[in-house]
Amino acid sequence: MRIFNSLTRRVEEFKPQNPPRVALYTCGPTVYDYPTIGNWRTYTLSDLLFRTLTYLGYQVDYVMNLTDVGHLTSDADSGEDKLEKGARREGKTAWEVAKFYSDDFSDSFSKLNLMKPKLFSKATDHIKEQIELVGKIEKAGFAYRIDDGLDFDVTAYEKAGNTYGELSNLEEIKAGARVEVNPQKKDPRDFALWKFSPAGVKRDMEWDSPWGVGFPGWHIECSAMSMKYLGEQLDVHVGGEDLKSIHHPNEIAQSEAATGKKPFSRYWVHGAFLTIDGGRMGKSLGNAYNLDDIVKRGFDPLTLRYFFLTGHYRKQINFTWEALAGAQTALDKLRHLVVNWGEPLIGCAEYEGKFKAAIENDLNLPEALAIVWEMAKSDYPGRAKKASLLKFDEVLGLGLAEARDQKSEVGEEAKKLLEKREELRKARKFEESDAIRDELAKMGYKVMDTDRGAKLVRE
Repeated sequence: MRIFNSLTRRVEEFKPQNPPRVALYTCGPTVYDYPTIGNWRTYTLSDLLFRTLTYLGYQVDYVMNLTDVGHLTSDADSGEDKLEKGARREGKTAWEVAKFYSDDFSDSFSKLNLMKPKLFSKATDHIKEQIELVGKIEKAGFAYRIDDGLDFDVTAYEKAGNTYGELSNLEEIKAGARVEVNPQKKDPRDFALWKFSPAGVKRDMEWDSPWGVGFPGWHIECSAMSMKYLGEQLDVHVGGEDLKSIHHPNEIAQSEAATGKKPFSRYWVHGAFLTIDGGRMGKSLGNAYNLDDIVKRGFDPLTLRYFFLTGHYRKQINFTWEALAGAQTALDKLRHLVVNWGEPLIGCAEYEGKFKAAIENDLNLPEALAIVWEMAKSDYPGRAKKASLLKFDEVLGLGLAEARDQKSEVGEEAKKLLEKREELRKARKFEESDAIRDELAKMGYKVMDTDRGAKLVRE
């Protein structure tokens, strides 16, 4: 297998430390709100990598963190605490907010047919490990105290012969490039290992430490938890490309400073951003869609998973409701074929070889998906195609073994829109009713006007 390594910026042959074992760690969510579909693209990438490695015969130890401890809204130690902010928004404690969104994340994980890691590692369960790791960094001479906490000393790290920021575009982490510089920091690149609770303020989440009452810096949790469960050196570390500039370079620096071992992770795999209607996603723009928004529109959550498969993980993919409708149509057709191909029998070796070559080539899932459809249109017997497709689905994760023919199934939101269209037509408001018809078309439905009333069919 060959995979693009963000650390070296090239596609490399995958060689884990102790084959067939693979130590895989993924940066999970901060559980203060619902993940966006952009977040879910990253978690799906991690799932696809896990499934692919397993498919190829590796024994994968897979850990994902849940950031359920308060840290600052900026990955560069500024702004409000995300959990505290969420608590004020919802009139709950930070602990209650973390519990609610952790449970929701686990539920949504299943809806997208993501395979559960060996462990969802919660930051609040590992405060002791984080404090111990900060102590090691301090003892090694790479930490110093300022008024609001204990910071990592990047200059000392570099003077010891290390390189900081290998994953990033160094322009992104220069002084003032992203944050207002704290004048007490020796270097603007220095980052928090432990933050003190503000004087006179009782936080929902704070702990005693050798340096004072407070809470861990954001970056330290991933180092502490990954090393506890996977060892001091990982094989693969996965995350979104937004983590390349600060969070992941900081993980590398603090981990290698504490252990003296290089590299902290042999391979770094980053997923590209998801765009919305050709532009960026943002709450202020009203397009930071979550999984519930997908379901409310009448789409199966696995439709989103299929949509992700259509774009290579290192390239931006543009989300539109029309594109999602197309994914729903394709998935329904695939389910229909599986249902009607009968009982599986000896697979199609030709296509199994092509599929394996695609996934081994830097997780080329769009090519793998094209091979699926090439096989579906081939002259091989349906039972043979079904056997191979179910095997492919061990990677694709579309739940085809439990497939039902869903071409006739209609989502609740679509039904309500159809009822509203009928009311408008009766009121002779044809322009408005036509607008609803167009909206239904974007959702993947065609309106059929019959003598017995209108009905919806999947296009």
